[in-house]
Amino acid sequence: MAKYFITGIGTGIGKTLISAILTEKLKADYWKPIQSGDLDTSDSISIDSLISNTQTVIHPESYRLTQPLSPHLSAKLDGIEIELNKINIPLTDNNLIIEGAGGLMVPLNENELIIDLIKKLDVEVILVSQNYLGSINHTLLSINLLKQYEIPIKGIIFNGDENTETERYILQYTKIKKLGSVPSLKNIDREKVLIASQNLFI
Repeated sequence: MAKYFITGIGTGIGKTLISAILTEKLKADYWKPIQSGDLDTSDSISIDSLISNTQTVIHPESYRLTQPLSPHLSAKLDGIEIELNKINIPLTDNNLIIEGAGGLMVPLNENELIIDLIKKLDVEVILVSQNYLGSINHTLLSINLLKQYEIPIKGIIFNGDENTETERYILQYTKIKKLGSVPSLKNIDREKVLIASQNLFI
């Protein structure tokens, strides 16, 4: 079974939406290792509200942090420290979508970052990009860092408004496979996630 870590070129570019679409596409299980912020509106709850299939299991987070801040600071304010050796992939016979927090260089503690967690979990990455001024730079930096850490990249998904030239440049420069594009969606619901899942190539 496939296990994919969903990360992005930054914060707020649609990792949870893409995770929902991929979860629906693969009828996969879902796991968010570290959740920061309002736990009553967590990403796990959002995923549950957006998928239609009955096969998905949503696994509990390893860390549930109460502040909508970087995980290292949220954990500090909660009086704990995030330890990578306490974050282990849940047991499942199904495909698994793992959603990260922010981008690759988001700190988890004083010495470790999201990318260290990905390396520890030993899974393929799906990178979420979004077209905005500076996104080529952010996307290429993210891909170069993943290659530096020798982390395999399954492919890239572009989320939001299309920019043909930006996407063309990123793909020809990196030689990374495009898994699909998801247009800007408003009032996201199960039906829209189901439709979007049919347009991904994975």
